Amino acid sequence: MSAKTANGHAATPLKGKENRVVDVASNSTYTFEALEESANYLLERISIKPRIAVICGSGMGSLADALTDTVSFAYESIPHFPVSTVHGHVGKLVFGYLKDVPVMCMQGRFHYYEGYPLWKCSMPVRVMKLIGVDYLIATNAAGGLNPDYKIGDIMMVRDHVNMMGFAGNNPLQGPNDDRFGPRFPPMAKAYNLELLGMGRKVAEQMGISDIVHEGVYTCLGGPNFETVAELKMLRMVGVDAVGMSTVHEVIMARHCHMTVFAFSLITNKSPIDYNDLPDANHEEVIDVGKSRQPLLEEFVSRIVTNLAKEHGLASK
Repeated sequence: MSAKTANGHAATPLKGKENRVVDVASNSTYTFEALEESANYLLERISIKPRIAVICGSGMGSLADALTDTVSFAYESIPHFPVSTVHGHVGKLVFGYLKDVPVMCMQGRFHYYEGYPLWKCSMPVRVMKLIGVDYLIATNAAGGLNPDYKIGDIMMVRDHVNMMGFAGNNPLQGPNDDRFGPRFPPMAKAYNLELLGMGRKVAEQMGISDIVHEGVYTCLGGPNFETVAELKMLRMVGVDAVGMSTVHEVIMARHCHMTVFAFSLITNKSPIDYNDLPDANHEEVIDVGKSRQPLLEEFVSRIVTNLAKEHGLASK
């Protein structure tokens, strides 16, 4: 039996947090006009037009709480939006000012393991583009594979390995809409070198260069954590941190010509020895995210203000 979501979409009766029905029934991608409807709904209700957006990872929703003069929208209130069903993801779009710079934040994202196809997981990126966003800061919680990483460290993403793409699962599958971007977008410069340099500079200013690294991220489908054999294989091919998000959002962002900066908070060590560490768990991920909230807020705030200053973005 099918049901209807709060914004009128047909959905299977899969229940998320707060018993909300998750829309996983549709098998076709969003049309340009549907995404325009989502963007226009928001634009009609906000007085700012941010050019920077932040996606908050697990346990890092407080990044959005650092905004002032905010206007927020529950995902289920926005036309065509999915809902987030994961503990630690609030499920709101928040508009406001971060250190006087207009910003929009996704307080909670969508994941493949929730039952959503990748094009639906990353659809908010296209809505951001239609709102006027040019710069995406994507954050995530990740398991550290690099033996030099410690729990609580930050890994700025220099590159990624798209494991799901190797299996033929890509958010750009299906008809291409040239109004967003080209059929075959290049990904060799997915993560902006200037913003990576800015991140290094901010880390130095904050005195945290010893816990800030640059590395390679990969996204797996989840929701289970990885086996030791899988983690050994990933480490062999040069992966430094592993998670369940971000890559498809970055692909979508680069497809529509957005400039990307991303970082992982290392919330657990990924064991590559059978006798190494206790089992990973989501509660640990949330706890580490909460413990690093003040530091992450400062890190993101400084990157946003530097970005706005160097590129002449509007401020309050």
